[in-house]
Amino acid sequence: MAEQTDLLILGGGTGGYVAAIRAAQKGLDVTIVEKSKLGGTCLHKGCIPTKALLRSAEVFDIIKDAQEFGIENVKDFSVDFKKVQERKQGIINQLHQGVEGLMKKNKIRVLEGEGAILGPSIFSPVSGAVAVTFNDKSKEEEIIVPKNVIIATGSSPKTLPNLPLDEEFILSSDGMLEIETLPKSIVIVGGGVIGVEWASLLNSLGVEVTIIEFLDRLLINESPTISKELKKSLEKRGIKVLLSSKVSKADIKGKEVVVDIEGQDSLTVDKVMVAIGRKPNVNGIGLQNTSVKFDDKGIQVNEFYQTTEDHIYAVGDCIDTLQLAHVAMKEGEIAVSHLLEEDVDTINYTNVPRCVYTNPEIASVGYSKDNVPEGVKAKVGTFSFAGNGKALVYGGEGGFVEVIRDEETDDLLGVSIIGPHATDLISEASTSIYLDATPIELGEAIHPHPTLSEAIQEAALDTYKKAIHK
Repeated sequence: MAEQTDLLILGGGTGGYVAAIRAAQKGLDVTIVEKSKLGGTCLHKGCIPTKALLRSAEVFDIIKDAQEFGIENVKDFSVDFKKVQERKQGIINQLHQGVEGLMKKNKIRVLEGEGAILGPSIFSPVSGAVAVTFNDKSKEEEIIVPKNVIIATGSSPKTLPNLPLDEEFILSSDGMLEIETLPKSIVIVGGGVIGVEWASLLNSLGVEVTIIEFLDRLLINESPTISKELKKSLEKRGIKVLLSSKVSKADIKGKEVVVDIEGQDSLTVDKVMVAIGRKPNVNGIGLQNTSVKFDDKGIQVNEFYQTTEDHIYAVGDCIDTLQLAHVAMKEGEIAVSHLLEEDVDTINYTNVPRCVYTNPEIASVGYSKDNVPEGVKAKVGTFSFAGNGKALVYGGEGGFVEVIRDEETDDLLGVSIIGPHATDLISEASTSIYLDATPIELGEAIHPHPTLSEAIQEAALDTYKKAIHK
């Protein structure tokens, strides 16, 4: 006999497990089907492990620059990459145990295996029953009939036909996280978020890095001035950046990889990393048995994450929205609220904060000056961290803040930051936009001194030509 449940969630990543917790808090009986580990890409293959590696790289940079802070006789230091990886894994394990604990606390049933959605059958007159094949092959397949389904199957790294991944010489971001020793040299194909973060951390750890980007700038979704400043900073650190460039092929020869670039000299390196984005996991989960619409971009949903079958929802990287963990979490919460017929506000994706954990860090929310809607008269205010006392104290005086104001409505349209602790600073701007604050309110609010946040205050005031220290 088939099992019954109020809600079945296919995938236990950030979108899935957050939706599960919210649903359980509302009194629903919840089941998660997860083929690997709770926490998904963010915890095991993305956000957390890469930031752990970036922190080790940051500490190494601080030690290398110790003399600038008056600390003498710092010598004989080196990178023990095995310990770096062990620290990373320890953080992952601790957080994974925490998620498992939350499942138990909220009485959420977790099935370790793969789920496939069934069409109408003897189990259910409508699509949505799920056949679960367990990782433990001694267990028989189980059929679960939920009242509602949330698909949260995430995404996988993309590659190109001329760059087949072997995860030894030509690697995805997944493969890079498993390397045991640092290469001496690497080509990173792709200058998006994943590519520039890896370039930053590997360079800090002593790897010779070349970024090859097909488009004419890095981080195409950020402000052009941010992209230009990042390129300048990376090149100052010794990273080679090749823009408007295309890799034609990569041949493994012995223990090296020869990378051919159209119209340029080839490069011979130890490793190649392919960082051209991620693709939604929509195949092999039974969608063909339903009337749910999907394509290579993901599952089609409405603003409440309902598919074309209104009891089946989809959230996170498997739909065509921003592939960010905090977005997936919010989408999961909204889907649960909607299936419970609660009033809920939808997401304005323009006003979702976006972070890049390079050195220097980058963060933005809202519009940048090059993508303000047509007809809007925008005023740009800026302030350099070179004029910020806390930035100078920390030795991170590079970078700036950019604030965008609508001159007619006085709305705060967007904030972009490149500089120290940008990913933490952006929350003030994000909250200000959420609360419909104006730039003058942001600028006139008292900010503690000395803090990095004063740079946001000054840039906001600069949209009125009222900045004090500029």
